[in-house]
Amino acid sequence: MQNKIILVTTDSFGTGNDPALGENVMETYFTVLKQQADLPAAIFFMNRGVYCLTERSLCSLHLKEMEEKGVKVFGCKTCVDHYNVENELAAGEISGMAHFVELSAKYEVITIA
Repeated sequence: MQNKIILVTTDSFGTGNDPALGENVMETYFTVLKQQADLPAAIFFMNRGVYCLTERSLCSLHLKEMEEKGVKVFGCKTCVDHYNVENELAAGEISGMAHFVELSAKYEVITIA
């Protein structure tokens, strides 16, 4: 997966009537992903996905571990500002759309929406 980046646009994996289930599935995804030998080059969070980077999400713990393994983790500045979560970020760094465009030109993008 080193030639890929993951774009996360939601804080709940999949669709359904139970947001808590979707959040649990998202956390499970990152739990499994961090255990892989072949990690993505970067993970970029947009829209409600930026909530995964905050203290209120268990995902942030797994993302922090992946950062320690060399995975770059980014949160969209416009989205972080919109949801007013900058002071709650527990993982990742703030970045912008120009950076995402640059990454998407260089790497294959896997989208979780």
